[in-house]
Amino acid sequence: MARSLARELGSRGVTANVVAPGFIETDMTAELEEDLVTKYADQIPLGRLGSVDDIAGTIEFLAGESAGYITGALIPVDGGLGMGH
Repeated sequence: MARSLARELGSRGVTANVVAPGFIETDMTAELEEDLVTKYADQIPLGRLGSVDDIAGTIEFLAGESAGYITGALIPVDGGLGMGH
């Protein structure tokens, strides 16, 4: 969908991107058993779950002028968990 929007709206200066979060520390993940969270964190190359600020920072960057030439992209914010998929 982002790629279609990027093609359709790019000529009007509109960018469209997708942020794909991995395991993020939220109220929902706080309900998980600690050993399960540890198991997931061990599989993440950065060794930890992400924070809400990790996601917000990515969105803030994409909404700013520095990302003005990025469109139609999928940005994984997953600590490296999805590499190669």
